[in-house]
Amino acid sequence: MNAKINLSILASGSGTNAENIIKFFNNHPTINVALLITNKSDAKAILRAKKHNVPVEVITNKQWKKPETVLLFFEKYKINFIVLAGYLILIPSWLIEKYKQRIVNIHPALLPEFGGKGMYGKTVHEAVINKGKEESGITIHYVNEKYDEGDIIFQAKCKVPENRSPESLAKEVHLLEYEYYPKVIECLAMNKIK
Repeated sequence: MNAKINLSILASGSGTNAENIIKFFNNHPTINVALLITNKSDAKAILRAKKHNVPVEVITNKQWKKPETVLLFFEKYKINFIVLAGYLILIPSWLIEKYKQRIVNIHPALLPEFGGKGMYGKTVHEAVINKGKEESGITIHYVNEKYDEGDIIFQAKCKVPENRSPESLAKEVHLLEYEYYPKVIECLAMNKIK
């Protein structure tokens, strides 16, 4: 297979995971990060993408209600695989149907625990610590119509640090995200797009 696989990254916030993915696929023989989509015109992810010459499109929450408008962006950039990296909008069923088993997300805890609407960032790490857990980690999963309920693809674990602060746990979880998410994306994209 010589055709390029074009990824779109969806990010709402600072974009550290998005930038890590962009760097990983820089000069990749098969996979290209063709587009970053955000729903926030002031997201730091925009600056990170532009720094690496990745095109950016802002799709507002209102625009997401118009499938024909949003699909034009995916068609324009010939997107065939979608990666969520801190994207806080529920993905609509029409996009899930169009990209069946080709939309993935990463969650900063070990699903099925500590998932669902509102469970992101510091909130997740606080919940893990408050529940007295000794381990946390990451879950990479397919996206379906519900927050964090798609089929689990991969998990990696880390110990909850002795000081049990959300910030120190976040650092441990970020290390796992940076190490594993791009590799899992690579494997999935190469196997799904033939």
